Amino acid sequence: MPQDPKRFRRENDGRCGPAAGRYHANSPRQTRGSHPHQGPDIVARAALALEDGTVYIGESFGATGTVSGEVCFNTSMTGYQEILTDPSYRGQILCMTAPQIGNYGVNHADVESGKLQMAGFIVREASRLASNFTSEGTLGDYLAKAGVVGLAGIDTRALVRHLRIRGAMTGVLSSEVLDPAALVAKAKAAPTLVGRDLVREVMPERPSAWTESLDEWAQPVPQPLEGGDPAPVTTWAGKKRVVALDYGMKWNIARHLTSVGCDVTVLPGRATAAEVLAHKPDGVFLSNGPGDPEVLGYCVDTVKGLVGKVPMFGICLGHQLLALACGAKTFKLAFGHRGANQPVMDLTTGKVEITSQNHGFAVDEATLPADLEVTHRNLNDGTIEGLRHKTASAASVQYHPEAAAGPHDSAYLFARFREMMA
Repeated sequence: MPQDPKRFRRENDGRCGPAAGRYHANSPRQTRGSHPHQGPDIVARAALALEDGTVYIGESFGATGTVSGEVCFNTSMTGYQEILTDPSYRGQILCMTAPQIGNYGVNHADVESGKLQMAGFIVREASRLASNFTSEGTLGDYLAKAGVVGLAGIDTRALVRHLRIRGAMTGVLSSEVLDPAALVAKAKAAPTLVGRDLVREVMPERPSAWTESLDEWAQPVPQPLEGGDPAPVTTWAGKKRVVALDYGMKWNIARHLTSVGCDVTVLPGRATAAEVLAHKPDGVFLSNGPGDPEVLGYCVDTVKGLVGKVPMFGICLGHQLLALACGAKTFKLAFGHRGANQPVMDLTTGKVEITSQNHGFAVDEATLPADLEVTHRNLNDGTIEGLRHKTASAASVQYHPEAAAGPHDSAYLFARFREMMA
């Protein structure tokens, strides 16, 4: 459905009841805890306050501290470690909608960057046990070592419903300060996501060469052709030189590029067009990244200088930067697309893909210039999910074809990019 929070201001805040661990800061009623086995006499150890005055009190896990950020939600059932290490979550406090998180533990392989990126993490139940042959530790210990503040034991359904109706908003998560009025004041004073350049906080310091390809667990399974015949196995003749502009790139993207026959050189997102072209690339990749795309003028200038000179493919923030470079505008979604179950139609083939997504901004279709055409569309709210330049060799998608975690329906897009460089 369209993301218009003004249409959904019909929420009755009293419906959640005292079991939700939620109240407004100006209310005399302060409900503590929400775990079914937690009585009212047990002191809560962590709290989330939103800028609109809503407060949720529950159990602390992970690190001790006080953090602020945009509060949003993700509908994935699995993949919490990949989500935690996705640089696109910089500056955000994330709530998982799945009721139990952490049950298969954490390991060194399921990471998408060099560290945990988000400000805070919220779950209904944080599993104390980690049961999986790959597990190397528990989620709680993982957050604690990384300094990420966690909140558990609240009614995450109530929080998600509130965000869907009111829109994503700034919040403060604390295991140090539990006074509702003080937390709400902090939330109101905290910086918003709009207008902040978060890319500078996550881009690499220096260029590097990427050589790792997909392992056997991450290889997409070839889908059979019409009639059930097996799909042909694609082999790539020779290597193509690709420069990946890293605005906060997930590592699985680089693995996919390597697996379709690319030699990948990673440059910091602040690189200029001249610096990119000095590598004599066969193609340029524009990565995902955090924050507001319209404040990234230096990134847009680089893309402008590359359009028409070298084949380009962008994902997520890279998609938005390509659109901005061509003259379009972006806007902020009410609560964003975050999860591994977003339906998207490829308008070229008519096929529907279930996709992994993580973005809070989108390209405004009303501002598209004549030389850009829509190639993919979100079937939930109709927003643009893919673009193609009509005269230059350039294309982009708003979602994450590399998944990590998520379905492999869209992995073909890396092969399309490889073919653009043929």
